[in-house]
Amino acid sequence: MARAQTSHRTRTRPCTRTRTRTRTRTPDIAHHTPHTARPLPHGTSAPAPTGHRTRTSPRSHRHSANSPCATQPHVPFWTHPVRTASLWRTSVSRTRRHPLPRHTARTAAFAGAAALAVTLTACSGGQGGDGKSALQTGAKVSVAGNKAGQPVKVTSGDGALKSVAVKTSEGEDLAGKISADGKSWTSDRVAAPGTTYKIDVKDDQGRSAQESVTTQKPDKVNKVTFAPGNADSVGVAQPLSITFDHPVKNKADVEKHLKVTTSDNTEGSWGWIKDYSGRDRVDWRPKEYWKSGTKVKVEADLDGIDSGDGGWFVRDYDMDVTIGRNQAIKVDLDSKQLTFLRDGQVVKTIPVAAGTPGGEKASWSGKLVLMRKEGTIRMTSQSVGLGDAYDKMVDDSMRVTQSGMYLHAAPWNNGNFGKVNNSSGCVGMSKADADWVYTQAQAGDPVEVTGQGSKGQPQSGNGYTEWNLSWAQWQAKSALHADATGTGGAN
Repeated sequence: MARAQTSHRTRTRPCTRTRTRTRTRTPDIAHHTPHTARPLPHGTSAPAPTGHRTRTSPRSHRHSANSPCATQPHVPFWTHPVRTASLWRTSVSRTRRHPLPRHTARTAAFAGAAALAVTLTACSGGQGGDGKSALQTGAKVSVAGNKAGQPVKVTSGDGALKSVAVKTSEGEDLAGKISADGKSWTSDRVAAPGTTYKIDVKDDQGRSAQESVTTQKPDKVNKVTFAPGNADSVGVAQPLSITFDHPVKNKADVEKHLKVTTSDNTEGSWGWIKDYSGRDRVDWRPKEYWKSGTKVKVEADLDGIDSGDGGWFVRDYDMDVTIGRNQAIKVDLDSKQLTFLRDGQVVKTIPVAAGTPGGEKASWSGKLVLMRKEGTIRMTSQSVGLGDAYDKMVDDSMRVTQSGMYLHAAPWNNGNFGKVNNSSGCVGMSKADADWVYTQAQAGDPVEVTGQGSKGQPQSGNGYTEWNLSWAQWQAKSALHADATGTGGAN
């Protein structure tokens, strides 16, 4: 590396400060021609390395290297790597202690550097490390702990905190509050895994400190699927459903970070169930059917939350839903009629043929929910465990259970509508009637099936079956309700 050429003009008084004017020229390293370096005068320290720009104040007071008062070479405080905030961006696992000469430490204090102690009880830099950070900008900074999932805490060792700003490397703020005595700052949320936080601290004496720390990366990440997703119009029976990719052991902690806000303060509760796929699922159900026009927002502030054996969540989620028309579909297995209601009034009655009574081909009954409209789909008997009975393209398919019960067009069975229940479990109707129902129906509309010959209510998690439970039974499935009452529940 090329060495800066420095000339000095020095006026020295015994045991007094010496004013030194320094002119620094840094040769162009890329095009510098090697030459023999000029020998330095006896007792003169080498100039600062030129790996970064050096700023020298023309009026800075310095002890001459030859002065009787000087005990060691002087290093400008802004060129010391520990005190250059913009150059110190390393995680704690890579941090090394740099002993400071006493004279340099006095210079830093004279320059107004902070004496703040910063403790992040939630995170540490990088993978491993000794959990201790280096001195920076004259501030004594320590980082304790190497696990995410706990609040970030900044503590002042000298003076009161005036402001604390914490941002992720992506520029997202981590909000928090300063304590009443000004001695500490605690984040509102926990630190997330695999995240770098940049911390800027100022105290009431005008001093500052900066640090950058990184939490450990998660061994496993858990993700979620929302239903119905962002939707402008869903039916009055639509639950708010979250299905997890991996098992959730810490159900109560996860549930604490789920929030539902409604425009009319609708009463409701979360309940934990096993989805038909076998995965953990938590649904939020109102006490009664929704009111038409209600605005609903779901916020899952899960970033930094440990689900347990299923791993960490590494992001937040949200969902906005509007409750649409107040309408319902009722199927009577005895009369073999489908009745479509809106605002409690009958709009249309349609003859249908439901599942064959007395076996696996019978229809499910109870309070169900139209899960989604799927249009024209291929239906095979093998997919529902009925052998080679059928393989058809079916129009106007409206799913009611995950196991495969639909409302749909069944033109091949026209002669039996309103007369015989002879299907393989679905509720079929003419193409014209199915077209009409498909156009009018919304995902989330209640589908109530009554009468003889069904195979009973579907098991929990096979579609949206929570309306078959009383309000008290549903509340008992909340992990928080179970914690409060000491009963079972979330399962």
